[in-house]
Amino acid sequence: MGVEYWNGADAAHRRVMMKAAGYSDIDIRKKPHIGVPNSYMAGSPGSAHLRQIAEAVKEGIWAAGGVPVEFGIPATCGNIANGAEELKYEQVGRDIVAMSVEFVTKVHNFDGLAMIASCDNIIAGCYLAAMRLDIPSMVVTGGSMQPGQHCGKTVVEADLDAARFSGASEEDLMEMEDNVCPSFGACPSMGTANTMQMLGEVLNLVLPGTSTIPATDNAKLRKAREAGMYMVQMARKNIKPSDIITKEVLLNSIMFDMAVAGSTNAVLHILSYAYELGIKLNLEDFEKYAKEIKCINAVVPSGPYTVVDFHYAGGVMNVMKMLEKKLFTDVPSMYDTSWKQLLENVVAEENEVIHSLENPLFDEPGLKILRGNLSPNGAIVRPTAVYEEVMYMKGKAKVYEGDREAFEAIQRGDIVPGDIIVIRYEGCKGAPGMKELMLSIDALIGKGLHKSVGLISDARFSGFNFGAIIGHVSPEAYDGGNIALVKNGDEIIIDIVNGIISMDVSDEELEARRKNWVRPELKEGKGCLNIYAKMCRPAEEGGAMQPWDLDGKYSTDK
Repeated sequence: MGVEYWNGADAAHRRVMMKAAGYSDIDIRKKPHIGVPNSYMAGSPGSAHLRQIAEAVKEGIWAAGGVPVEFGIPATCGNIANGAEELKYEQVGRDIVAMSVEFVTKVHNFDGLAMIASCDNIIAGCYLAAMRLDIPSMVVTGGSMQPGQHCGKTVVEADLDAARFSGASEEDLMEMEDNVCPSFGACPSMGTANTMQMLGEVLNLVLPGTSTIPATDNAKLRKAREAGMYMVQMARKNIKPSDIITKEVLLNSIMFDMAVAGSTNAVLHILSYAYELGIKLNLEDFEKYAKEIKCINAVVPSGPYTVVDFHYAGGVMNVMKMLEKKLFTDVPSMYDTSWKQLLENVVAEENEVIHSLENPLFDEPGLKILRGNLSPNGAIVRPTAVYEEVMYMKGKAKVYEGDREAFEAIQRGDIVPGDIIVIRYEGCKGAPGMKELMLSIDALIGKGLHKSVGLISDARFSGFNFGAIIGHVSPEAYDGGNIALVKNGDEIIIDIVNGIISMDVSDEELEARRKNWVRPELKEGKGCLNIYAKMCRPAEEGGAMQPWDLDGKYSTDK
């Protein structure tokens, strides 16, 4: 612990600031200081309830003899920017959150961190901060919201978008709005928010069995107090992320993500965590486990159930038990035990929500890497959200320089069954910020084209999305990738079963087109998006705003 930082005459100026903030001398001098970064934000159901959870965490820290110091970190709701140009800030927000936690923690010299977060890139940024700072750390999740009920059916937020683009009246939409999100918590489908909450348990950053407790369940508060108490133990024992997040732990997280059909955004985050820890990991690791792990999770959009159902069906620990024979179980857990010991007391319970490996929900993994001349560095698809009719497609390209341009074409009726839409200059540098494509995909669903039209992009997608949508194409268009050279009418092949994405254009023709290609100017001339575009890694390296020396030595034996 940093006791020496707070004792002695040289620390008088530090102590007086803490005393002026209401802390007592014995607290300041003798107890571990635990930072409590709270992503509370009033404008989102995923974060508007986090003050109460933070209070429970702080109570636990006090009870265990620690000193909690709460501070705010940035938080947004991606659905607020759904369909707007500002959605490209979301991926950048992950790095901004990590930097915010880093900044305050370094100045205040915390002995540990108990971070509170629920949503998308906010919780992903908290994990990134833990690995960067490498001090005892955990995250307490806000949990999932309850699904809505509308016209006798269970509905989630994504159903509202489908209704919006399918011609529902404003009166019908208003009624649905009042019912689709009935509680606090992250939207209860297998989107990025819930994917990252779940992965926190696998990554040894969230207490086992707690990540998906619904926001409406008072067990969330009880477990938040327990988390605060355990955080003090971790600080006293100096259990750091680098001690308990090994390469094998990261590989376990890949296997888990395959099994639950998590958001494709998880690939970006897992890769970034590896680089932050100095562990060599790449898309080949995802490809390896995609051949071994089938989807066993029936949560929307891969099945009819919600994350609330998932939790009460056994949650993360049940999935890990199902995967036990595949996992690296000799790796450490948060509890000073191995995962093998942790899983000894878990009984596998196969049910309608969580299947077994022997009886998977699909004969495909939850994520898959596609390669070909259109994306030699790899692209990503979620096969379990793709309809059988479009698992294989050969069609003519219709090319658009952005999400809105493609959306307007769909609305005009320019897109017909058999077309393959190509949306480019929406990647890490091109957007900049690697925008989530929501407008065009929601419009395809609303027009009933999601079973007959493909979509390829260097952008990313929401975890809510489904259809033959392929993202993270790399190299991206701004870097001169082949996606920048596609022309209207080029024949494109999507073969998801065999992992292929290519265009029927010769190497000679591509080279001739490349000679005439001109890199466009950056869309943002200042601010964080400009900085991100100039500093970010490509998608297959996690898209983080970090100049990692990838040619340096990795510690792969952690």
